[in-house]
Amino acid sequence: MKKRGVLHAELSRCIAALGHKDLFMVGDAGMPIPPGVEVIDLAVTAGVPSFTSVLDAVLSEAEVEGCYLAEEIRTHNEDLHAYLRGRLEDIPFEYMPHEELKKFSAKAKFAIRTGEFSPYPNVILRAGVVF
Repeated sequence: MKKRGVLHAELSRCIAALGHKDLFMVGDAGMPIPPGVEVIDLAVTAGVPSFTSVLDAVLSEAEVEGCYLAEEIRTHNEDLHAYLRGRLEDIPFEYMPHEELKKFSAKAKFAIRTGEFSPYPNVILRAGVVF
């Protein structure tokens, strides 16, 4: 049995399989996932698990070199935007309209659905390398 880190077997497998430049998404309970994108559905109930707790767990195991956000997060979820800016402080951010982000998510290898119910808590991350 795994002792620490991401314990969810499917999520751990997906993170371990990431290659450089691969895209993956962490999103809220209502984010539509395009056909063909593997879904790791962690949502249990409203707010469980939270977007931030899932993202923190994922970032403890995945190397990330870039992220993509809906531009609407800047004005509709300022607290979460500040969290992301602090948590991913050395990573370049790209913003696009939410509708465009939904289309862009079709390029993700997998998507993690959380129980988050706040506005625009969806991020597409680009895998980096550790060397």
